[in-house]
Amino acid sequence: MTHDAPFPVHIAIQTADFDVSAELVALRAQDPRVGAVCCFVGTVRDRHGTSAPAPDAAVASLELEHYPGMTEKAIAAMVEAARQRFDILGARIIHRVGLLAPLEQIVLVAVSSAHRGESFQACEFLMDYLKTQAPFWKKEQTAQGAHWVDARVSDDAALARWGIAARNA
Repeated sequence: MTHDAPFPVHIAIQTADFDVSAELVALRAQDPRVGAVCCFVGTVRDRHGTSAPAPDAAVASLELEHYPGMTEKAIAAMVEAARQRFDILGARIIHRVGLLAPLEQIVLVAVSSAHRGESFQACEFLMDYLKTQAPFWKKEQTAQGAHWVDARVSDDAALARWGIAARNA
């Protein structure tokens, strides 16, 4: 795909929460050709949920670590890969790090395009790529103690759908 116009991209790795509405306004304001904006907001969840065998299996917190500079560079490459696949006009990705509690926002992926189809696909592509390939390390704290979260086979399968082999296997 040939892209002549400037491509606004915003990538932030931060401890502070983000305002989804403000981020979408900023994305839309960058290009008058924008006809669609799609976004994904991920939250910290109790992976064990109500089906956990015991109440003490609940996730009390999630701690995320990253390598500054390396993480942003990897995400920028992901955005460029999305730009090559889809006719998108801009992207904003925010990922939080540090100690987070259940129900807190953890990630925002927002993509703009002239039409909704490209935005939907690019947003899903970026989230699948981000989930499996971005250099973040997650540690869950439960009543049984802390443990690092392993890559999931279902996340690798989601990435494979785009013809990309996961490096987590």
